[in-house]
Amino acid sequence: MSRDLRKYARETQWRLLIGALVLLFGVGVGLIYLIYGSGAAGMALFCLGAGLVPVGLILFVFWAADRILQRALRD
Repeated sequence: MSRDLRKYARETQWRLLIGALVLLFGVGVGLIYLIYGSGAAGMALFCLGAGLVPVGLILFVFWAADRILQRALRD
């Protein structure tokens, strides 16, 4: 039985990311809904989504650069 530590680290990072997003969107927006109502919860969802757009774009650029470099180094 071999231990692939890179695979384990990758899985752990994905689980942490999913857990953080669930806490942020689920608990955060849920509390805003309970305290302030549905209009504020809708605005919170919009703001959280808009805040994640730049993060997604940055991650996409890093992913694309990684793919380009891997293909260039392979050749």
